[in-house]
Amino acid sequence: MHPSRALSLAAAFAAFLGLASLPTPSAAQVRTLVVAASGTPEGFDGDALRPHTQETVVQVYDPLVVYARTKDAQGREVLDSSRVVPNLAESWTVDADGKRYVFKLRQGVRSFRGNELTAADVEWSWAKSFAQKRTGNFIASVSSVSGVKALSRHEVEFTLSAPSSIFLKALTLYVPGIYDSTELRKHATTEDPWALKWLEQNTAGFGPYHLESVRSGEQAVFVANPNYFRGQPHFGRVVYRAVPSGASRVTLLKGGQVQWIERPNILQVEDLKADRRVKVDQTDGRLFAALWMNARFAPFSDLRVRQALNHAIDREAILKAVFRGEAVPARSFIAPSIDGQDQSFFAFSHDPARARQLLAEAGHASGLSVEILYSDIYWWLEAMAIQAADQLKAVGVAATPRRVTASDMRARFAPNVRDMPLFAWEDGPLVLDAGYAAFLLLHSQGAANRNGYNNPEVDALVLRIRQELDRDARNALLKDLQRIVMADTPWILTFYPTLFEAMAPNIEGWVSHPDDHERWADLRERR
Repeated sequence: MHPSRALSLAAAFAAFLGLASLPTPSAAQVRTLVVAASGTPEGFDGDALRPHTQETVVQVYDPLVVYARTKDAQGREVLDSSRVVPNLAESWTVDADGKRYVFKLRQGVRSFRGNELTAADVEWSWAKSFAQKRTGNFIASVSSVSGVKALSRHEVEFTLSAPSSIFLKALTLYVPGIYDSTELRKHATTEDPWALKWLEQNTAGFGPYHLESVRSGEQAVFVANPNYFRGQPHFGRVVYRAVPSGASRVTLLKGGQVQWIERPNILQVEDLKADRRVKVDQTDGRLFAALWMNARFAPFSDLRVRQALNHAIDREAILKAVFRGEAVPARSFIAPSIDGQDQSFFAFSHDPARARQLLAEAGHASGLSVEILYSDIYWWLEAMAIQAADQLKAVGVAATPRRVTASDMRARFAPNVRDMPLFAWEDGPLVLDAGYAAFLLLHSQGAANRNGYNNPEVDALVLRIRQELDRDARNALLKDLQRIVMADTPWILTFYPTLFEAMAPNIEGWVSHPDDHERWADLRERR
């Protein structure tokens, strides 16, 4: 296509979407970043995740501590998962038994409303998560937090039920968020003591951005917090625009109408990499792509069937056909970038003869029929389900891919349901810690134990790992855990897909975060 033709199409898309009305800011104006996403946020409470909530609350609510930053082999800034450093908290102390931490807060940290951060805000924010009994409550549970109490205006105490090797890293998360409780109390009622209704359309945090307005299905506008303690971000205004079509998002980026787009699929990435009008950055992923098998349902209750399906899958073919070569092998549920991974227990090669033998031993010599459920939440899910179904036919397994809605799949992940025998999904930890990943994915009470994996020996080992503070002893426990779990074979692990971000060619500063969302405060324009 001729460049002028592509530009005119981009302008037409922009006019249709209302983006043409957004002026290009001059040097004297506030710099505006325009992000094209598939929709607008449906709420701003990190404990009540809705579409596009996570993508935006990480811009508004700053944590007490953050991961340190370092440089990779290419000189790019990356997070150092082995160290956390002060953020809203300037320092902390821990008792000898590892069960009591006292954080000293930075003084003079203020929200967009001008209210100063105090220990009362931290206590109130954690009490909110405890009361909601959702994501933040799970984070408290997995990191053994039993209480949070303001000791003075700028000192807050965390009491743990047991020593925790996870605790400090868990504090890097966006949830429990640290809210401006002075502002939120103004909007609380007897029926809604935590102002949750107000948080559906508003924000009140100490982070770099604040929600100015939101129009459902159109756009949300964020403005920089003029009081942000780290100084003003490069972009003083961010327009988070709803552009449901992925193809339209790509066209707008190529035409210069937006500077960032929600994560493109692999075919779009290949197209964008060939276009000089845009820039694509990438990093190794930490979420594993897999087919999950639920041992509560036949035929997956038989270990031999789970092993057979693992041998039936041609991972190299999937790497080429589904991920276009852009992924690294998943040989453990712990990503290669996280300390404690051990790949030595992965025992599966593409061996159809062995797969047929195991199926025969399990009583399925004449074959069996299964469904592979998938949704559209991740771009690769449908392609994986189709490829796997085709490969399973070669060993006598009649696999039928069946698409379900994203909402239905999420509902069936619930701890009291978990009724999908075989499904495609991508998962991994938001905390860069192997013990957290183990609890999340494998413990019987783990929030992301989506296939209902249940092994009492594993439960006990996971609890020991999260309390072990010595690195060498902890890694020895992690080795035992991976040996047991990989022998149990709860998944057909394939790859860790590469994470791509597409942006305008003059955008710099992107740093990959565990939640896979860019931080607008990191970004800047190259002049």
